[in-house]
Amino acid sequence: MELAHSLLLNEEAYNQLGEFQKAEFIFEWLQFLEKLLPVTSRADIRENQKKLVEQLTSLLNNSPGPPTRRLVAKNLAVLYSTGDTFSVYQTIDKCNELIRSKDDSPSYLPTKLAAVVCLGYLYKKLGRILGNSFTDTVGNVLKAMKNAESQGRYEIMLSLQSILNGLGAAAIPCHRDIYKAARSCLTDRSMAVRCAAAKCLLELQNEAVFMWSTDLDSVVTLCFKSFEGSNYDVRLAVSKLLGTVLARALTSKQTTASTRHNFRRISLEEVMELLGTGFLRGSCGFLRASGDMLKGTSSVSRDVRVGVTQAYVVFVSTLGAQWLERNFSAFLSHILDLVSQSHPKAIQSQMDAIGCRRCVSFILRATVGGLLGEKAQIAAAKEICQAIWKLKKVVDAAMSDSNLETRISTTDVTASQHVLVCALQELGSLIHGLGTTAAPLLQDSSTGVLEAVISVILHPSISVRLTAAWCLRCIAVALPSYVSLLLDRCIDRLSALKSSPEAVTGYSFAVAALLGAVKHSPLGIPHGKGKVIMTVAEDLLCSASQNSRISLQRTQAGWLLIAALMTLGPAVVQHHLPRMLLLWKCIFPSSPKDLETEKTRGDSFTWQVTLEGRAGALCAIKSFVSHCAGLLTDEVVQRLLPPLPSAVDLLTQLSSIYKSYGNSLKTSSMVYRHKLYELLAVLPPKTYEGSFCAVLKELVADLTVPDSQIDASTFLLPPLCHENDLLLLGPSLQETDHRFIEEQLFLGNSIAGGSLEYDPYSIYEKVAKGDSVPKPLPPVLSVISAATRLFGVMFSHVAESHRLHVLEQLLNSIKQTKGSRQQIVQLNVVSAFSTSLKHLANCKGSLGPEEVRRSALTLVMGALESNNPLLRCAAAECLARLAQVVSDSAFTAGLAQVSFDKLKSARDVVSRTGHSLALGCLYRYLGGIGSTQHLNACVGILYTLSQDSTSPDVQAWALHSLSLIVDLAGPLYHVHVEPTLSLVLMLLLTVPPAYAEVHQSLGRCLNALITTLGPELQGSSTTVSALRTSCLLGCAVMQDNPDCLVQAQAISCLQQLHMFAPRHVNLSSLVSCLCVNLCSSYLLLRRAVVACLRQLVQREAAEVSEYAVALVKESREDFTPDVNIREIGLEGALLGLLDKELDERLCQDIKETMTHMLTSMAVEKLSFWLKLCKDVLAASADFNTVASVDTTQEEETAKVDDASVLTSDTDERFHPFSNPRWSTRVFAAECVCKIISQCENAGSAHFDITLAQERKQRDSRDDFLVLHLADLIRMAFMAATDHSDQLRLSGLQTLLIVVRKFAAVPEPEFPGHVILEQYQANVGAALRPAFASETPPDVTAKACQVCSAWIASGVVSDLNDLRRVHQLLVSSLVKVQAGKEAQSQQYNESTSTMEILAVLKAWAEVYIVAVEKQKNQSDAHNHCLKIANSAEESYRDVTSSASGLLDLVQADLGTLSKLWLAALQDFALLTLPSEYASQLPAEGGTFYTAETIENARPHYYNSWALILYATALWLTSTGFIAVDPDEGVINLSRPVTPTTMCQDSSTRPLVKSPEDVNTDRFHLILGISVEFLCSPRSDAAMENIIACLHALQALFDVPWPRSKIGGDQELGVELLNVLHRLILTRESPDIQLAALEVVRLIVFAAQEHVKEKRRSAEVDDGAAEKETLPEFGEGKDTGGLVPGKSLVFATLELCVCILVRQLPQLNPKLTCSPAVQSGKHLLLSEDGSRLVAAALVILSDVPAICSPEGSVSVLPTILYLIIGVLKETAVKLQDGQLPLTVAASLQALKGLLSSPMARAEKSRTAWTDLLRSALVTVLDCWDQVDGLLQELDEVSLLTAITVFVMSTSPEVTTVECLQKRCIEKFKITLDSKDPLVQYKCYQLLHSIFQHPNKTVSYPYIHSLAPSIVGKLQETEKAKPENAAELQVIQEGIKVVTALTATAEEEHRAHLVACLLPMLISFLLDENALVSATNSAKNLHEFALQNLMQIGPQYSSVFKKLMASSPTMKARLESAVKGNQESIKVKTAKHAQNPAKSSSIQLKTSFL
Repeated sequence: MELAHSLLLNEEAYNQLGEFQKAEFIFEWLQFLEKLLPVTSRADIRENQKKLVEQLTSLLNNSPGPPTRRLVAKNLAVLYSTGDTFSVYQTIDKCNELIRSKDDSPSYLPTKLAAVVCLGYLYKKLGRILGNSFTDTVGNVLKAMKNAESQGRYEIMLSLQSILNGLGAAAIPCHRDIYKAARSCLTDRSMAVRCAAAKCLLELQNEAVFMWSTDLDSVVTLCFKSFEGSNYDVRLAVSKLLGTVLARALTSKQTTASTRHNFRRISLEEVMELLGTGFLRGSCGFLRASGDMLKGTSSVSRDVRVGVTQAYVVFVSTLGAQWLERNFSAFLSHILDLVSQSHPKAIQSQMDAIGCRRCVSFILRATVGGLLGEKAQIAAAKEICQAIWKLKKVVDAAMSDSNLETRISTTDVTASQHVLVCALQELGSLIHGLGTTAAPLLQDSSTGVLEAVISVILHPSISVRLTAAWCLRCIAVALPSYVSLLLDRCIDRLSALKSSPEAVTGYSFAVAALLGAVKHSPLGIPHGKGKVIMTVAEDLLCSASQNSRISLQRTQAGWLLIAALMTLGPAVVQHHLPRMLLLWKCIFPSSPKDLETEKTRGDSFTWQVTLEGRAGALCAIKSFVSHCAGLLTDEVVQRLLPPLPSAVDLLTQLSSIYKSYGNSLKTSSMVYRHKLYELLAVLPPKTYEGSFCAVLKELVADLTVPDSQIDASTFLLPPLCHENDLLLLGPSLQETDHRFIEEQLFLGNSIAGGSLEYDPYSIYEKVAKGDSVPKPLPPVLSVISAATRLFGVMFSHVAESHRLHVLEQLLNSIKQTKGSRQQIVQLNVVSAFSTSLKHLANCKGSLGPEEVRRSALTLVMGALESNNPLLRCAAAECLARLAQVVSDSAFTAGLAQVSFDKLKSARDVVSRTGHSLALGCLYRYLGGIGSTQHLNACVGILYTLSQDSTSPDVQAWALHSLSLIVDLAGPLYHVHVEPTLSLVLMLLLTVPPAYAEVHQSLGRCLNALITTLGPELQGSSTTVSALRTSCLLGCAVMQDNPDCLVQAQAISCLQQLHMFAPRHVNLSSLVSCLCVNLCSSYLLLRRAVVACLRQLVQREAAEVSEYAVALVKESREDFTPDVNIREIGLEGALLGLLDKELDERLCQDIKETMTHMLTSMAVEKLSFWLKLCKDVLAASADFNTVASVDTTQEEETAKVDDASVLTSDTDERFHPFSNPRWSTRVFAAECVCKIISQCENAGSAHFDITLAQERKQRDSRDDFLVLHLADLIRMAFMAATDHSDQLRLSGLQTLLIVVRKFAAVPEPEFPGHVILEQYQANVGAALRPAFASETPPDVTAKACQVCSAWIASGVVSDLNDLRRVHQLLVSSLVKVQAGKEAQSQQYNESTSTMEILAVLKAWAEVYIVAVEKQKNQSDAHNHCLKIANSAEESYRDVTSSASGLLDLVQADLGTLSKLWLAALQDFALLTLPSEYASQLPAEGGTFYTAETIENARPHYYNSWALILYATALWLTSTGFIAVDPDEGVINLSRPVTPTTMCQDSSTRPLVKSPEDVNTDRFHLILGISVEFLCSPRSDAAMENIIACLHALQALFDVPWPRSKIGGDQELGVELLNVLHRLILTRESPDIQLAALEVVRLIVFAAQEHVKEKRRSAEVDDGAAEKETLPEFGEGKDTGGLVPGKSLVFATLELCVCILVRQLPQLNPKLTCSPAVQSGKHLLLSEDGSRLVAAALVILSDVPAICSPEGSVSVLPTILYLIIGVLKETAVKLQDGQLPLTVAASLQALKGLLSSPMARAEKSRTAWTDLLRSALVTVLDCWDQVDGLLQELDEVSLLTAITVFVMSTSPEVTTVECLQKRCIEKFKITLDSKDPLVQYKCYQLLHSIFQHPNKTVSYPYIHSLAPSIVGKLQETEKAKPENAAELQVIQEGIKVVTALTATAEEEHRAHLVACLLPMLISFLLDENALVSATNSAKNLHEFALQNLMQIGPQYSSVFKKLMASSPTMKARLESAVKGNQESIKVKTAKHAQNPAKSSSIQLKTSFL
């Protein structure tokens, strides 16, 4: 194929190829040429032009296929337009010649067609350059059309379209001729020709004025004719033509002279009249209609009506949204008039009426819902409301009219019904779409929306009442705040107007509809409403028999209300269950005898009432079973069962009752049947086993003796077919934008589709996907549908013997009927059987013995050869299920053989299509095809069938089946891939484009092949690259196909290819193809485009975005997308599409695509994304509000563009998004939050303004989030103050994130301030509306969160500014205090729980922050005092803000603390396990009611942790001392404090002692914490765990709770075990550190307790002997610790866990294993070090809580661990600092060694032994490490030895051998080369030498002092080089000085005599002093000071020495003199310039 890539065709290569490969080669070359020509230079083209033209024109004679001829034509056109044009006339002549040729053979046809196509493209591209040649060409083409067949006519029409396009106005002479030709083609037999003609006429009307002036009427009539018998594509094309022509006629300003005399402006009325004619009378002219009217037949075929409906939509869309806004009232009245009484014929039958209503609804939805923005929609809703009021007046007049013409006026009333239904439906849909933004509309009293809707509820027509109820439901879903209000209103009216039949049904419908809306409303309704409704329902049912006139209505209404009530779910229903079960029991006769007596009594009316009532009851129970599955306990099921046998009995008697009472019972008996079947289908079959036979009999009768002659296939079968197979049946079954109206065409003539009035019970059910209103089918059909479903359930449960009988019966009934009846029976039976196979497969049942299989097979095979394609599809699926259920390979092979045999012999289309599909489906549920033999046979047969060009149907089905087999065979198919691919390509290149279904099947085959090849497509071998090229070729052919579904296939194939072999897919051409089709009118194509984009942007978002923009900039003339990609990029285009799109799946995909693009590009294109979001959010914001806020701010820095945003909005053109919907704005706000989180991951510069500005200056392309803070705040503000509640929530969330992320960013221009401070007015203004009284609670709750975050963030330090936001929280608190009683009855009680807890949580957060700040301040304060009062002012300032914040809270703390405790009490109750449910208070808790307990739970889980922490802090701050004096008489309206909860007032003690109150509170907090920490769910938030641990810390910070836990050992142990488990399960260091802090406090509490006991014992037994003192502490006198009971053991366990987790080497088990090599040191992370340090602190405290014996048993462990840590982490650090862990272990060691236990008599000896061993271990550390000495830190080990020497009793370390080793270590270290080590060593020895016990210190002095002195004497010669060495000398001198002080008198003189010469030798004379180094100078000064101290102390020795050595004396004297002089100089200098030095002083201290 590479050889095809050249400018000229490589003829050598071409001639060597086979026939089919030639076609491929040519196509590849032409494709390459198409890309190459535009980029080749003119000169090159001219050089090769002659040859190229020859090659291309010769291809025309080669009978090219459709895609090839199109490419030849394109290339020729491009060639002439870029090269020379002189030979173009020859080419045109040649084409004309080919067209004129007399050869009519099929083989010559492609050449003719190619010539036609060629002409089209040449004229399109070259246009007027071709001069007048076009008249001959057009004449020639039109002549050829006279005897052309359909392909010819199709191509000629398209070619003429191209010619017209190219020539424009120049073609006027031919317009009439073309018009005539196109007219005849518009009603052609072939649908493809009609489409082409429509396109041609659409092009023609651009220039041909007559089409929309003089000939307008005939064009319109022609279009109506064209709609007759059309398909979806034709309707789409012709409606586009019709709509455009009419819009053109309306808007044209035609003034050319030629047409002026006979042209008149046409008015809107006339245009509407023309369309209306088509809608109402169809395509027949005005004369014929009258004849038909006489005959009384309806002549409007549905396809005309549907076509006209689409034309209406095109007409309005063409004129645009603004036109619609201006002319809406005229448009509305015309549209509604279509279904009014003035045209009775359109609505004469109910079926017609439903069809027309659908069309009208569609027109309104597509125009009002699709084109208008929110403001315009509100205006439209007002108009619709006016229309409803008008109609209402007519009805009222007619109803009140009691004069003679009453009869006429009632028809008037019923006639207005359809208009009302359409108006109400549109009103409902509008409000539903507007959501909460519709609030102003409903509040506007002048419109009176609610009044209007409620007033029509009393309309005499049932369908109007139902639609009005539905409209109320829409309002309730859109505006949750209206649900309760509307319910109350309707219930009141229902009770008040109980005697009017219309009112009873109307208002009961309304209540039922509203109840159905509750589950869509997040805020619910008050729980009590359920009780009210149940009472009303019972009342209606009980009073039904009182008045026969309305008994029917009351019965129906009563059951309807109960059924609707069930949708509220178990929480509500369980309270009413007994009453409902009682009613259920009473409605059926209790025994068969009663039923018999019933039959003898009564008349048709009583039976009607009875059947209605029982059907209602069945419906109510079905509703109960489906919505309250949780309540279906065995007991309830037992109570449900008794009436069932009686219900089934009645079912069997129905036919006899029906016979006795005639037709009046027909409907009610059907409804009863339907409802019983539905109920049985949802009940477990076990429950009605006894009735199986009776029910099955009835089912078989229903399926085989249908009352109706209706072919129900279209709604029974699609659910039973596989979704892939439905694609075969054309677009009618696929999802399109016009599904709502197209459905009625597809359903067949006898059904118009569903409508609400067929089944009022559907009003409370959930709407099916994609419907806006429920559409239940007529009873006749719904019975069949329910019967097939129930049959499916029951057949799989009956005995196998019975099954055979049933199947035979069904087969017989099919045989006995004839003709169309037979098909209907067959259809019902197959549906039922297919359903049963599905059930059998699901429950893994078996079908039964051989006979059953045989009957089943006969049944299915019969259907496989049915004439109905849908039934064939269903049968093939049924066969697959049969194979699955039997699951026997021999049986399956047999099935395949049957189909093989049939296909070999059969010649008819029906059996060939059916059996070929059967082969494809057979293995669908058997896990794929495993046998190569079967595969080869299938492939062979299907290859043959797919090439049968006589029947496109057979080709399409065979290819589809082949695609299924490719999928099922998987890897087995590899052998066949190449031949299959060749076949697919060949067909793609030759099948005419008119056969779209074949092309679609080919597309599916290609897709399956690509999937099979999978990642292999990346390979580079020749075979693989050939396969890949073929796949790409196939995609290219499909992309050029005119059919949109084929294009969609092409896109999904390319998507697959891109997934497997991304390098080989040309991304730029794919993206351009996607952009072109982004706004296609085909839903499936748009879906494919977005699905493909979604995949592409996951890998290459930036490239995709760039290609899209580049494509628009090149802007080829044939590409004008509906969206403006140039301005707003692909991202903006997608946002715009999201705003217009109604399909949920597509919207979801668009959102995901946007999210992927955002994650990969938002940081790079920050400004772009933020502007996009801002445009969307600003497009609808009320600008006055934004502006007003900005003025309240001191914004000198307001940038220019900010101001311009406020003004530019008025200008429509600039705004890329006009009036986006609220859902789009919500998405934009979510995007802003995502952008912030992306920036957070991208780096700190986004949140640091100084850094951002620096980097921006360096590179202006850089962009940082912090620079856009103003925009972020503005966007959040706009969203938070919108009308839409959803958007307000998103806005507040955005604000919350902004506050949290930017709170700490400082403002560089004003030090000490933060950048957010300037926006406080905006924040306040955004929050204020959320606290208004009418705001929904969820918004208020969110706002509370933002408030607390804002206050806690510390952005605003000035209290007066803070008060604005603080005031909002205070107002909420007041609301909370008002209590349960004051809550509004608008929403469910749980919403007030949510709001209250949100308020309390917000306060808790503020309080916690205030306390923490104050704590930090007091720490800082102490710190400051330590330093100096340097920064007094700044410090004072900070303190005031912190304490100020605390003061703000303090005012309400009394109230808050009570509320917090109450909330915690509630939470504690709610967390109790279910077995304690009976102990919960009956009336609920403080903030929740007993009924809404489940809904309240999540709100408590959300907020308890912070409340707990705040309460703990509050209790700590009061020290557990304060108990309110008025605790008994609390002024709140409910029991608040925990002390008063759960107790009946009679048993409550009058006043609890403070001790009891505190104990309760203590246990409450501890209990909640332990309960939570015991088993935090894996998704428990970190912050909750940390808050909980902090609360425990706060609790144990004060003595009283410590005494509680210290005194209760079990409690302590339990808490430790819980913390241990937490540490094991949570890796987070923050959690572990917090837990360790709690452990430390628990151990501390135990220590205090033991001390206290010891103290009191000593006081008590002061007189007694010390010997008899009882032992306190753990381990008593045995030293044993019991695991599980011992606090010490638990503590040790926990510490070991932490230490071993951080330092695995400590685990003795591990150390033995080779995995851990000792001696390798790990440097711990900072967190790890902190954890280890914390654990060591705890370890050293443990012995203090043991008895002496106990301490002995734990000591080895503790020592092992402490020394282990020391050993493992004592590593030298660079700067000589001690690692944190080493410092901690030394500290712990010191604490341990100085423990009193080491001295206690009982434990002394044991301790001494153990401590000695420990010392040995430390000493051994040195010896272990041979080669690794450099790593180990000697200083740490020496320090450890020193700690032993200094802290233990002398007997431990004075043992000779130990002492020797210790001294040895010091000796070694003294000789160290490292001055730092020496220095430390001196320091340690200094302390040892001063040990008070001589036995300890003397040996050290004797051994080491000489060497120290020696060392110092050496330094006389070598002066110190640097500061470190200087330190060593100074320290050495200090040691010797100290020695001198401690020595005995007789040795002292000797020491001084050594010391003084050394010191004097360090002195320098004046000359040397000047030139000396710094360290030498310092040494000089140090020596001088020491001498001046020592001299006076030991004066005698001093004098002696001076006398003996004059040099020394001289040296000393000069030094002293020099010193005195320098002091003088300094003081003088200071006096001269005091100012200078002080200023410097200030500056330095400041820095």
